[in-house]
Amino acid sequence: RPQSNREHVRSGSFPSPDAESIISKYLEPCGPGNPHSHSPSSRLTHDTVEQVRSRVLQHFNTTSKDYSVIFTSGCTAALKLVAETFRWRPQTEGEAGSHLCYLTDSHTSVVGMRGLTSTLGVAALPVSSQELKTRAKDGIQEEDVICQTPHLFCYPAQSNFSGRKYPLSHVEGIRARRLYPACDLQGRWFVLLDAASYVTCSSLNLQDCPADFIPISFYKIFGFPTGLGALLVRNDAAGILRKTYFGGGTAAAYLSGENYYVPAENISDRFEDGTVSFLDIIALNHGFESLYRITGNMHNIQQHTFGLARYTYTLLSSLCHGNGRPVAQIYAEGQFESPITQGAILNFNLLDSSGQIVGYSQVDRMASLFNIHLRTGCFCNTGACQAFLGITDQQMKRNLQAGHVCGDGVDLVDGQPTGSVRVSFGYMSTFEDCQKFLSFVAECFVMKPVTVNRARLQELKAARESSDRPDELPPVNGFIKERQTGVEKSSSKASQQEFGHVGPSHGKTLTNIYVYPVKSCAAFEVHDWPVGPLGLLYDRGWMVVNGNGVCLSQKRESRLCLIRPQVHLPSNKLFLQASGMDTISVPLEDDVSFHTSSQMCHSKVCGDRVETFDCGDEAAAWLSLFLGQPCRLIRQRPGLTREMKKRNQTGDDQLITAASSFLSLVNEAQYLMISRASVELIQNLMSNRFECEMFAIKRFRANLVIAGAEPFEEDNWSHLIIGNTRFTVAGPCGRCQMIGIDQDTGTRTKEPLVTLSAHRSGKVTFGVYLTHQAPEDFVSVLSVGSVVQMESHDH
Repeated sequence: RPQSNREHVRSGSFPSPDAESIISKYLEPCGPGNPHSHSPSSRLTHDTVEQVRSRVLQHFNTTSKDYSVIFTSGCTAALKLVAETFRWRPQTEGEAGSHLCYLTDSHTSVVGMRGLTSTLGVAALPVSSQELKTRAKDGIQEEDVICQTPHLFCYPAQSNFSGRKYPLSHVEGIRARRLYPACDLQGRWFVLLDAASYVTCSSLNLQDCPADFIPISFYKIFGFPTGLGALLVRNDAAGILRKTYFGGGTAAAYLSGENYYVPAENISDRFEDGTVSFLDIIALNHGFESLYRITGNMHNIQQHTFGLARYTYTLLSSLCHGNGRPVAQIYAEGQFESPITQGAILNFNLLDSSGQIVGYSQVDRMASLFNIHLRTGCFCNTGACQAFLGITDQQMKRNLQAGHVCGDGVDLVDGQPTGSVRVSFGYMSTFEDCQKFLSFVAECFVMKPVTVNRARLQELKAARESSDRPDELPPVNGFIKERQTGVEKSSSKASQQEFGHVGPSHGKTLTNIYVYPVKSCAAFEVHDWPVGPLGLLYDRGWMVVNGNGVCLSQKRESRLCLIRPQVHLPSNKLFLQASGMDTISVPLEDDVSFHTSSQMCHSKVCGDRVETFDCGDEAAAWLSLFLGQPCRLIRQRPGLTREMKKRNQTGDDQLITAASSFLSLVNEAQYLMISRASVELIQNLMSNRFECEMFAIKRFRANLVIAGAEPFEEDNWSHLIIGNTRFTVAGPCGRCQMIGIDQDTGTRTKEPLVTLSAHRSGKVTFGVYLTHQAPEDFVSVLSVGSVVQMESHDH
């Protein structure tokens, strides 16, 4: 383990103590026991858990006199608990029922409460932030006191989308019925304050903000333990929660033969079903101790993280392309004026030099090259996403019907964004992190020379002055000056004239054929090769999985490229070779005795579940020794295939439609084809031209390489014939950081992805997918030197 907490802070991670260290510190000498028992060890565990409850309440400046802590599996479970146990009053003919009201800028887990309440006849009422500002003139009327219909209003203390902080005074405003919708609906109002995002970097004082229910998640505060949250319940409001199910520890008494049940008197005991995760709960002591030792208090965290966010916001919002157009569209209510109104979250989309939005998946792919971890999409907050991005309900439904779902990589539909990019800062973040992120944006997405809107420099000065560590803020002029040079974005035509070899539009030929028998391992180059029903015969028929059965790719284990599989058709064997290792083999064709003794297993490829069988202990031992971790070689089960999904021709990361071709263990298509002219163009544009042409071709891991076309001419093809085999173009291949791995050494570089992104204005596509459909009795062989005939979309 790292030697000190300071090392954890510098590395951007936080130590997760093992169970042994926690037990030895808090539970000596007898160790842990189930807190529901009365043995000495159990009583010690129980008392320690109760002490942690007090520690949690102390963190929020309250005590057990006013609040109770109900431990849950997370913030979502806490919200679900309120939805399930709140004493909802259904609407009847003579009386209005309860209302579940929530701010539209709410997390999915809050909005999801209506799924349960709707079945109970409870009306759901979404409220925008603008409506919430509407105030009643007189507040509660005398005749309203009689009505005791319970209503629940939910709102986030801080938006997890934009970082906007909503006034904590809304708690009293709703309960006193001074704010809409409480001012329009008679009854008793309760407030659920979603504090999960807020408390990560801000102090929540429940003496000043006495919300009835506060769900939180501890890993968002400390970084550990995962799967542990809590619902803080104001004791005066606990009576509105009613438990129907009872489990271990929640019952004071019950009868098995009669419908008789008495709940536990203690509020926490009443709602914690079964044995709580007491070791994780005890670990919270370590979290609180470390947090305060490293940072001092939550106020320091708030000031520090706000300074980082405001600095990044000021520079990013002022960055411009060489033509003066802005680089980013930022989604925020204000301009990061104060930590009282804005959290340490920056949400945005990047724009190219023509003002078009760069898809968030492209930004995410490039960020991974710089070891920058972003979050993209709608962040489980559809309401805020729609409001900021201008996505209508009809568009959301159309996108779903076309195939886009939350969490996928479809970032643009008809040129309009489906989500955005979010940067979040924590107490371990530094100004160097900000600088690294801004440098990444300038290097990869800004048309040179980098310029700045000088009017915003005064705002940066204000950010320096408000920061608790202004000496760490790097100078803006230096930041800009260092980034005046770099890869220039240019049109394909201009680049071809200056750098690239422009081949003739006729005389196209197939120059290389590559088979990849084992997924993510090295290529096996051939001169002639049969075409099978799933693509090139034996292409991606095997894959390597780790000890947990998860597919290994070069993104996780770059040394896979050093394994050289070779298919030897005459001997019916697949040979595995690597430097310093003896060569081993596995059978190619179905061997009944081998399959009978092999273990069947299930794996996933690109989200698709595939049935496979294990190739034996010899191959597993060989791979484990070479890769230095437990591994197994598995093969797709014969006769079972995956149905292919084909990308639209309009560009990468567009919506997908079903096709009738079938796949082996490839990611997306049967074949990948690239053009030598396109490779040469990108290689000539690269700032460091240390690689020969063949090395560059290997990085793109194509099955088929052609010559004679103009650079990127293949993007416009719809069909082509190679020899006597006809192929359909299934769309462009979206590239990731894997093309940055040198296929001869396994080392990682930022090229050629950076140059490819710059040249293609943020679209990281290279090469096209091909499909081939043929009758069962069709026999075809592809040969190097075959003529390539193509048909474009224009024809």
